[in-house]
Amino acid sequence: MRGIVAALAASVLTASAAGEEKVASRQAVAVVGGVEIQAERLEALIQAPLVELRMREHLLRNQALEELIARELLAREAAARGVRVEALESAEINAKATVSAAEVKAFYQSNRARFGDTAEVEALAQIEAGLRQQRQRERRAAFAKELRAKHGVKVLLEPFRLPIETADAPIRGNPKAPVTVVEFSDFQCPFCARARPTVNRIREVYGDRVRIVYRHFPLDFHPQAPKAGEAAACAGEQGKFWEMHDRLFANQAKLRPADLKEHAVAVGLDAAAFAQCLESGRETARVRKDAEEAARYGVTGTPAFFVNGRPVIGAQPYEAFAVVIDDELERLAGRLPSTPSP
Repeated sequence: MRGIVAALAASVLTASAAGEEKVASRQAVAVVGGVEIQAERLEALIQAPLVELRMREHLLRNQALEELIARELLAREAAARGVRVEALESAEINAKATVSAAEVKAFYQSNRARFGDTAEVEALAQIEAGLRQQRQRERRAAFAKELRAKHGVKVLLEPFRLPIETADAPIRGNPKAPVTVVEFSDFQCPFCARARPTVNRIREVYGDRVRIVYRHFPLDFHPQAPKAGEAAACAGEQGKFWEMHDRLFANQAKLRPADLKEHAVAVGLDAAAFAQCLESGRETARVRKDAEEAARYGVTGTPAFFVNGRPVIGAQPYEAFAVVIDDELERLAGRLPSTPSP
C-alpha cells in the first residue's frame, strides 16, 4: 500500500512540476543589455541532454527492476526444489551453457585473421571463454523466461517512452505490426554492422509481430556515412532501400562515391537514375532531418533503438530486445497496462 501511495504522490508531483515548467517558460531568466532571455530559449537549448538524462534514469530503473525480479524468481524456484540458489544456477545455467571443442575450432578457423600473432592455444582459450559467456547469457535469459511464466510476473512500472516519428521512413516487415523497432544508425559504424545479426534474429523470431524502421544518424567522425545514407535513400526511390542497406553494412570498407555506384549496380538499380540522385544531393535533407530529430530524442551514438518508443541503446544482445518486445506484446494483449510516459 505504501508503494502505491508513493507512486501516486510521485505522479502528482510530476504533474505539478510539469505545470510549473510551462508557466516558467514564459518568464525571463536573464536580462542582457535590457533584452530578456526567455526560459523557453533555455529549455530549447537543454532539451536533448535532458531527454538523454531521463532516458538513462529510466533505463537504470528498469535494469535494476529486472535484476530484482530475476533474484526473486531464482529464490522461489530454489526453494520449490529444496536447493540453494547457487546450486540451481549451476544446474540450470552453467551446466546447460555448453561449448564444444568443435565449435571453438570452427570459430577460430572462420576468424583466424582477428587474432593476429596470438598463439592458437591462447586464441582457442579466448574463444571458448567468450562463447561460454554468450551461452550462459542466453541460457540465463531463457531460464528467466521459463520462471516468469511458471511463477507469474506482472511489471507495474510503466516504461519510459518517446514518441518517435516514423513517417516516410523505410519499413521492413508487416506495416501493421504491433511492435515497431526504430533504429537510428550509421552505415560506417562498426557497432551498427555488429547489430545486424541481432536485428535479423528479431525479424526471424517475431515475424509479422514486429516491423523494423530505419532512420539515419551519421556520426561526425564517419565522413563517408552521410553520403552512404543518401545512397540508401536514393536506392529507396527505386524500391530497393533494404537491398542497399544490407550491402552497405556488408561492405563498410567500400563507401566512397564510386563504390556506392558499384553497389547500386550490384543490387539491380537503374545506374543512371541512381547516379543522378546521388550527385544532385536530393536526399541530403532527409538524412540531415533524421539526424536532427535523433539529437532531439537524446541520441548521441549509434546504434540507438526504440521499441515502441522504449530506448534500447547500443549493440545490445538479442535477449535485451526480447525482454522489451515480449513485454510490449503482453501489454498490447491487455494483460498489462500501457500508457505513454509524460
